[in-house]
Amino acid sequence: MAGSAAVLEDSSLLSKLDRMLLPIERFCALLSGLAIFSLMFLAAYSVTGRKFFGSPMMGYVDYIEAAMPIIAIMGVSYVQRDGTHIRMDMLVSALKGRMLWFFELVSVLLILILIVALTYGAWEHFDRSFDCARPLCSRDSSIDVGIPIWPSKLVVPVAFGVLVLRLLLQTWGYGRALILGLENPVAVPLNLTIAEQAMIEAKSLEGLTDGTD
Repeated sequence: MAGSAAVLEDSSLLSKLDRMLLPIERFCALLSGLAIFSLMFLAAYSVTGRKFFGSPMMGYVDYIEAAMPIIAIMGVSYVQRDGTHIRMDMLVSALKGRMLWFFELVSVLLILILIVALTYGAWEHFDRSFDCARPLCSRDSSIDVGIPIWPSKLVVPVAFGVLVLRLLLQTWGYGRALILGLENPVAVPLNLTIAEQAMIEAKSLEGLTDGTD
């Protein structure tokens, strides 16, 4: 199957939890986008200062380093939900039915184990940097302008924590699809052809029409 990914919804508890988590993921992705947008202005400011005033922005590299975890990690759960991560699916794309859901379930479980371990390690890394007995609650800071590093370190376990919740929902979704033999399970990304997308949209419109009769 090839085409755009879709995440189906229904009235089940799994789908409700999926929809509850989605606004949090969108907010995290928004923060990532704003961080990228802000760095564009910082770059323009620094280049302008260097060219016309001979004085680039102080701490420009420090600000980039501080924003990098937000840019790189905050949106990871959102793209995991939509299935838009880059992945090698030459084998999986040829599978269907329970065999497909089995391989998807195994891959999500492996990712979940890895991310739980990374979340624990990232939290320990943040905890070593955070100390309210010190100025700005920080045991370490950036080299140039002395920005506290702990907020950037906190971003990582927070983003990974949201991703853990998403992976748990997808584990539930793929496991449910495997046990029940579902064709189009909810709360997991489905790679749909254009014809399949049109069919699903038509069915949803039929349901709305039936409800208004």
